[in-house]
Amino acid sequence: MKKRFAAYVCSVVIVLFAVPSWSQEKVDLETITRIRYEGFHNSKVMDFATGLMDSIGERLTGSPNMKRANEWTRDQLTAMGLSNAHLEAWGPFGRGWANQYVNARMTSPDITPLIVYAKAWTPGTNGVVTGKCVRVNVEDKKDFEKYRRKLAGMIVIFGPDGDVKPITEAPFKRESDDDLAKIGEYEPGIEHGVPPAEIRKRRQLMKDANQFFAEEKVLAVIDHSRQNSGGGTVFVQSGGSYKIGETTTVPQLTMALEQWARIARLLQQKKDVTLELNVVNNFYDDDPMQYDTIAEIPGTDKKDEVVMLGAHLDSWHAGTGATDNGAGTIVMMEAMRILKALDIKPRRTIRIGLWSGEEQGLLGSQYYVEQHFGSRPHMDDDPDMKGQPTLLRRQAGPVTVKPEQAKVSAYFNVDNGTGKIRGVYLQENESVAPIFEAWMKPFKDLGMTTLTMRNTGGTDHQSFDAVGIPAFQFIQDPIEYETRTHHSNMDVYDRLLPEDLKQISVIVTSFVYETAMREQMLPRKPIEKPLPREEKKDE
Repeated sequence: MKKRFAAYVCSVVIVLFAVPSWSQEKVDLETITRIRYEGFHNSKVMDFATGLMDSIGERLTGSPNMKRANEWTRDQLTAMGLSNAHLEAWGPFGRGWANQYVNARMTSPDITPLIVYAKAWTPGTNGVVTGKCVRVNVEDKKDFEKYRRKLAGMIVIFGPDGDVKPITEAPFKRESDDDLAKIGEYEPGIEHGVPPAEIRKRRQLMKDANQFFAEEKVLAVIDHSRQNSGGGTVFVQSGGSYKIGETTTVPQLTMALEQWARIARLLQQKKDVTLELNVVNNFYDDDPMQYDTIAEIPGTDKKDEVVMLGAHLDSWHAGTGATDNGAGTIVMMEAMRILKALDIKPRRTIRIGLWSGEEQGLLGSQYYVEQHFGSRPHMDDDPDMKGQPTLLRRQAGPVTVKPEQAKVSAYFNVDNGTGKIRGVYLQENESVAPIFEAWMKPFKDLGMTTLTMRNTGGTDHQSFDAVGIPAFQFIQDPIEYETRTHHSNMDVYDRLLPEDLKQISVIVTSFVYETAMREQMLPRKPIEKPLPREEKKDE
């Protein structure tokens, strides 16, 4: 009997230790039920969407519309009843810019209107200009020599051949179980994205090209939308620097891929092609500073500790910045609205940050973090980094933290389009996995099932992660983010999915709420050590 009892006790202990650790994390299901009801039945997320995307529109950092968006979000958050809603300056940024007018048409050998967009931070044509087209393709600075003294007064059709392919698959996509399983696989040491050396090479080639075309006195430069875009979708970004004293002097446009390819074929056939252009762009130099929108719900017994949520408010200019990142902005605003509508009294202060300058290198969030939480040494000896934040440059040196850093429990970010949340990137923070496992379980019916140890880049959570604050980007269904809307003229209100945005809002609200009410702050991982400075080589 004693042996049996001992074996029974032993088996109970084993079972207890085998119970998943998420069962030890408290989950306030009553409040989550209220959050779900408010978020799905009384949602205002699409009201925020039409106010931001339809009424204000594009929000290029430094443009008048960016300032309008800052003020509009501040006023909306104030109207919700949030405290200390204000605009926090950062910078200096440089020159503001906005396009006012574009008209382009082929006048020979055919007459036809053309789909083109001005590239940011490039000048206009100063009236109607007409010129013959010439094809120019360069892969290296030395390639410019074969075009020297041949381009004056011409319109340059610039870049490699356009690859137009039939659209055989729908651009709309949700993550399958297999996709989520692959995301859940950890990839230690694997860096995603374009290597820094390649980025520097491309940037330098653009500078060299701008200088060359200016010296050759071309009328304008027209490149094409990215390969395989097609269907009238035009992906447009910048053609020059926003920094004072570095403005390019040549008008630049991006054309729909199919129309650009037609012109290129005609030129290859030795036929004269003439275009008529009229582009009006304005630069704004009245205020070199830019602004983040900040507001909060004060905490109670732990009010000196903070939970942050955020998204970037700025966008590119060809569309209205709906999925990148109006979606993130409006769901974070909706999360704050839900908390206020339910009269939540959080233990910790909950603070929202809506960042500008994200598209230029996470500038707004980096400046905010440097001012409040920690920084790395500046790199003013590097011309490309002079006056720029350095949080994401481990080569700059070690992080020096400020007292406020120790008081931030977590930062949550949304910046991957309109698709619903399917999980969380843990940024190699193993210790939060069992906590998030518990918080995620009530949303299994909404498709949230995946945690991955992977790092993910390119969003403002990196600014907080760099100084040791637990910071997270959510896994989202891609929908048509990369295939159609990201940085394109199709990034508009109509591409938003209301039901997905409600789901995002509910989940973000719940994660923020649980973080604010938890007895302990979220556990942290070590701050990454600095890397040795790279020796720059001539590219």
